[in-house]
Amino acid sequence: MAKHYIPENLPSRIQHYIGGELVDSVSGKTFDVLDPVSNQTYVTAAAGQAEDVDRAVAAARKAFTEGPWPGMLPRARARILNRIADAVEAQDARLAELETFDTGLPITQALGQAQRAAENFRFFADLIVAEADDTYRVPGRQVNYVHRKPVGVAGLITPWNTPFMLESWKLAPALASGCTVVLKPAEFTPLSASLWAEIFRDAGLPDGVFNLVNGFGEEAGDALVKHPDVPLISFTGESATGQTIFRNCAAGLKGMSMELGGKSPAIVFADADLGAAIDSTLFGVFSLNGERCTAGSRILVERPVYEEFCTRYAERTRNIVVGDPHDPATEVGALVHPEHYEKVMSYVELGKSEGRLLAGGGRPSGLDTGNYVAPTVFADVAADARIFQEEIFGPVVAITPFDTEQEALSLANGVKYGLAAYLWTSDLNRAHTFAQSVEAGMVWLNSHNVRDLRTPFGGVKASGLGHEGGYRSIDFYTHQQAIHVTLGAVHTTRFGVQKGQS
Repeated sequence: MAKHYIPENLPSRIQHYIGGELVDSVSGKTFDVLDPVSNQTYVTAAAGQAEDVDRAVAAARKAFTEGPWPGMLPRARARILNRIADAVEAQDARLAELETFDTGLPITQALGQAQRAAENFRFFADLIVAEADDTYRVPGRQVNYVHRKPVGVAGLITPWNTPFMLESWKLAPALASGCTVVLKPAEFTPLSASLWAEIFRDAGLPDGVFNLVNGFGEEAGDALVKHPDVPLISFTGESATGQTIFRNCAAGLKGMSMELGGKSPAIVFADADLGAAIDSTLFGVFSLNGERCTAGSRILVERPVYEEFCTRYAERTRNIVVGDPHDPATEVGALVHPEHYEKVMSYVELGKSEGRLLAGGGRPSGLDTGNYVAPTVFADVAADARIFQEEIFGPVVAITPFDTEQEALSLANGVKYGLAAYLWTSDLNRAHTFAQSVEAGMVWLNSHNVRDLRTPFGGVKASGLGHEGGYRSIDFYTHQQAIHVTLGAVHTTRFGVQKGQS
């Protein structure tokens, strides 16, 4: 049975943060939050309704129209962003401890997420100070330049898989751009989000610039998306919810950035460094408990090395350490919530009729309670199998053989998703031509998911709409206003002047 570690000084309740104050819901409604090892309630959180979102948006709107934040010099905003990063780094161990308790992520991986959150704020602090906008000259006649203006109140809706880091991913560029925000974190994992209020206040962020409303997507999230004073929505989550948000944003013609689901392929050619490919594809699907949108959950292997790959991959999978998320030795912890556990286990059972089970296939021995799933490998999975086509979002992988490059490309592109892809080959020409043909927003060659923050992040097809990352994030949170300045006399055709008149 897994050890049940409980961090010290857990909050007795989780509230909203609106206009610089911690508040309960107007209705008094709350919801229970479970920890994924015991599946017992450890705290209650305020359940936001439309009236709570109204209060938060009003506070954010007032801070945008009357407060100093949008008009601050970039360097002044950057100083505050750097103080936020300092505060995150200073308490990264505490953040990781709380994140692990709330999500079930292994503690070593949660620590990395806390450090990445700090880096997101530093990156955008640097970016806005160094930012340069376009100027176009017509010598002697005109100067045209771009003036960036923050859009307004940004609605940020974040998922539960790596909540604190993904919140920082949206908060940092939104705040750097001069927007004010209303954050709606995932209802499964509100604990680490509750830390932002103190971090921002201590860093000197003006009241009302950051607001947080907890609650369910169907209530608080829906109200935020539909609110007339929220001109843009950034959402990370699954594709069906993204479609609903898309429809609801249409009435207000809102700006949208949506990073949605994935069923990313990892394509391994026979000439690849097989050991490196196995290391990377194991990490790519089993890190973060498999609860990651960019997981390489379909592995396509060229026939000459297929059986060797499957044998070695399954042997390594069976040795993965599953257990107490707070134990540094743990490689796969507990899934986030019993509802999600049941979903993943239903796919595990389905997979037994759709592929050859090589490893896992159920609950790990000795872990009789909690949301534990043994890392599971299915081989010989057909392209029309549900475990090949549908996002499982857990520690489950499907391996499929291919014989030709064209077949590999057809298999890689043969799903509705298009977020990431991973390609393993020593043939440089093949690497580039194949990568450019894959229907994915991001491709890694001979590497797992290591991303430069300057590059675009986003998917195609059912995996998303728009891109964030680097200047693309600044583009999303700002209007680019063109200003045209005339130099010297301008010839204008004069309407309403009779012939011969001056």
